[in-house]
Amino acid sequence: MNIDIYQVDAFTDTIFKGNPAAVIPLDAPIEEVLMQSIAAENNLAETAFFYPIDGGYHLRWFTPTAEVPLCGHATLASAFVVFKFLKPELNSIRFNSASGWLVVNKRASDLELDFPLISYDSIDLPESVHRALGGNVIEAYRTEGDPNYLVVLESETAVQSIDPDIRALKDAAEVGVIVTARSDISSVDFVSRYFAPAMGIDEDPVTGSIHCVLTPYWSERLNKKTLQAKQLSERQGELECGLRESRVLIRGKATLFMKGALHLDI
Repeated sequence: MNIDIYQVDAFTDTIFKGNPAAVIPLDAPIEEVLMQSIAAENNLAETAFFYPIDGGYHLRWFTPTAEVPLCGHATLASAFVVFKFLKPELNSIRFNSASGWLVVNKRASDLELDFPLISYDSIDLPESVHRALGGNVIEAYRTEGDPNYLVVLESETAVQSIDPDIRALKDAAEVGVIVTARSDISSVDFVSRYFAPAMGIDEDPVTGSIHCVLTPYWSERLNKKTLQAKQLSERQGELECGLRESRVLIRGKATLFMKGALHLDI
């Protein structure tokens, strides 16, 4: 059996930048164990699988080690594949997922994700996480739902230069760790990085889903409804984020790196 596979760089218009995701359109569901094996073989931060259902598509995301309930960049990449290769006549796509219905709209030269807002609660950061992370922590929070630590640092430079002990962080934090600060430049409102070694991702290049909590956090502090964000991984990526009631709108670009086929003897 041959199955088409696309590799898309999300949140960028330049190959080798942004966050790469594998996208696998299906005609019908396949076994979960097979999806996990394919994701492990791809060895990218995320592999997305989707197939048609009434009203849109059913979408699932897998890291090399586990399925996750929400992934922004792989949703953007999946929508890019639908708009460019499968259904170019569409202007809007609905994906049913573990996080409910997600909508992606064409917006001029960008794609806009319509995602649920994620709330957060103030905490004392566990000492083991602080030691593994390093840096001068100003504030710390725990996100609701699928939890992450949200850690606020003193400056963009602090976010850029932080060098966590990944092995210790994997042992200390069973979830991901978002680090963020206000940007030093006027064209960007805030910056971030995301570490999730417990989920098989030492550092994620560009993470749409963390902006579901970063957007309300920085919107409140900067008194802005639309914000420009930059993720400071080695590959880097840029996002425009906005609030609409209990939803977060995330805009970004995507570009195709590779198209091929899986050859499965099943």
